[in-house]
Amino acid sequence: MRWIYWFGWSIFGCAYRSLFGLKVVGREHLVLDGAVLVASNHESFLDPPLIGTLYRDEMFYLARKTLMSGPLLKWIYLAWNSIPVDQDRPDMTSLKAIIKLLNSGKRVLVFPEGERSLDGVIGVAQPGVGLIAVKSNAVIQPIRIRGAREALPRGSGRIRFNQISLHIGPAIRLTEEELTTAKGKHGYQHIADRIMAAIQAL
Repeated sequence: MRWIYWFGWSIFGCAYRSLFGLKVVGREHLVLDGAVLVASNHESFLDPPLIGTLYRDEMFYLARKTLMSGPLLKWIYLAWNSIPVDQDRPDMTSLKAIIKLLNSGKRVLVFPEGERSLDGVIGVAQPGVGLIAVKSNAVIQPIRIRGAREALPRGSGRIRFNQISLHIGPAIRLTEEELTTAKGKHGYQHIADRIMAAIQAL
């Protein structure tokens, strides 16, 4: 783990444990080696580093390009393994980057819903996560976040010291049939829905 990543990992980990009483359920399901597509519901800006604290090595994240305003912020986000995403003009660039990372054995976090929940209800998964899962054939790690929305709701800049918990489910491995038959938007949506259902069940 590089020092800049370790610094953020240490600060966030300490904050989540001391300020939010972080609770982890199902840690025995956590896949620690090899390429892993970590898929989680999205409640708050707190979510990416929150999940990152589960691992003792580095992982990769998606981040909106608008968050990287200015050279310093851009340097920090890139140093923390953020993959820039242009939400105003979405294309295949970020999806290809994720697939390439997974094919090289890295761990990548995605939020299948594509955006933070407004009311805490888990939304519909976007087909892009299904495409990533099929093209990379990586192990899929479902995780459900609870309490992060109450700690920092979407649209609010005020942090509340609410308990946060992470619920980790058994890894998903796509079958040969799924890998060969899941094609096009409909096929990828089917895989995305399966992943989202696993998250919602936690």
